[in-house]
Amino acid sequence: MSRHRARRDLDGLGQTDSWDGVRAVVAGFGVSGFAAADNLTHLGAAVTALDEQAEGKEEKAELLEVLGADVRLGPGTTAALPSDLDHVDVVVTSPGWRPDSPLLVEARERGIPVWGEVELAWRLRHPDHDTPWLAVTGTNGKTTTVQMLDAILRAAGLRSVAAGNVGLPLVEAVMDPVPHDVLAVELSSFQLHYTDSMSAESAAVLNVAEDHLDWYPSMDAYAADKGRVYERAQRACVYNVADPVTEQLVRDADVVEGARAIGFTLGMPSVGMMGLVEDILVDRAFIEERSTSAAELCTVADLPSHAPHVVSNALAAAALARAHGVSQQAVRDGLRGFRLDGHRIAVVAEADGITWVDDSKATNPHAALSSLRAYDPVVWVAGGLAKGARFDELVQAVRDRLRGVVLLGRDADVVAEALARHAPDVPVIRVGNDETGVTGGDHGPMGRVVAAAAQLARPGDTVLLAPGCASMDQFTHYGARGDAFAGAVREHLAG
Repeated sequence: MSRHRARRDLDGLGQTDSWDGVRAVVAGFGVSGFAAADNLTHLGAAVTALDEQAEGKEEKAELLEVLGADVRLGPGTTAALPSDLDHVDVVVTSPGWRPDSPLLVEARERGIPVWGEVELAWRLRHPDHDTPWLAVTGTNGKTTTVQMLDAILRAAGLRSVAAGNVGLPLVEAVMDPVPHDVLAVELSSFQLHYTDSMSAESAAVLNVAEDHLDWYPSMDAYAADKGRVYERAQRACVYNVADPVTEQLVRDADVVEGARAIGFTLGMPSVGMMGLVEDILVDRAFIEERSTSAAELCTVADLPSHAPHVVSNALAAAALARAHGVSQQAVRDGLRGFRLDGHRIAVVAEADGITWVDDSKATNPHAALSSLRAYDPVVWVAGGLAKGARFDELVQAVRDRLRGVVLLGRDADVVAEALARHAPDVPVIRVGNDETGVTGGDHGPMGRVVAAAAQLARPGDTVLLAPGCASMDQFTHYGARGDAFAGAVREHLAG
């Protein structure tokens, strides 16, 4: 096989440079893949974009092809490319592509750089306005924390945007012709896996719990990718005092000299931490008198929920904002005006002394545990795709507050087995998983779930949809699952 021309040196290429002559492959044509392909084409690169799934992507493909990109959609589109990789300078992969995907393995073996969209975005920052990134990762709470952070930054009068794994793709954020003052950046472990040069102004790991073990070979590998967010951090590394893994990740990180470790806790904060004094969120990290006093930021009543994990998210967001220099008043104003997204501990209805709550966003055991700890007694609705996770620790932690459990979905057995081991006296009702969940009526699975939960619940109880599992076995996404639950609750209460 003939070797191709010398591969382009991409170091130093940014958004003010010409990328003419650079040959780029974009693997995955979802939101971040399209943003990467679109902007690389705009910069002059020769782009080939690939995706095995074509549905819903045809219109964007046509647009990019008009602009000069080569877009290949549908089954088999990636199989033939490795033979042509000698003509490629860089592969930009979407976060969902596993590192053992043949295309990525072949690229690495040939010495071709493999970037994620986050790495590309970092390299495309404008040299004349180096907008700082405040980065957040963790198994759970990332989106809420980043949205809270964005609200605080905006309350301070800054031009901010939530970007990355939520909101605007990062490439679009950095390529905006009107520069932002600061970016509130959500990063998943998948995104961090393909990121090598990012240097966040400040970064937070909210928690590390069992998740995505169908993607990672071990928990250590998963945690290590989370810890990459701290690498080269400039001002603050924010960690969860209640989660020793997050503190160890700070200790292991290679940060810019002078960067501080800032803990957040639901207890009384030590010096250098954010925490609670009774029902007041306080700062003992970013005030001169921190050795003897704490600065009030807001009260728990100012937050959209009193649930412990929501309070923790607010403390983490406040820590990142304060590290950036935001005032106490802006923290308070931003959090006071903040509202949670749908399907996050959302009260659907209250009737006959029973509260029905939709937390369909709780797609792993750690998230479900956080939600369950906010209610007692509770009828727990759980199940779906477990993604390799186990439920023993969760059940052990909450068994005394469970009135009963209703299980649905493909991996209901995984939850049922943990309940049998650790909470054998808790009543469990299984709902068949042989149907999709597109309807919430009495004849669909969610209708039967709600009917079963109503049998178990007593006045004073909360019926909580916190599945601890992904939704794609029966629903298109967690939002559709939550909508089906809410619809079924309303039908049930209407009689």
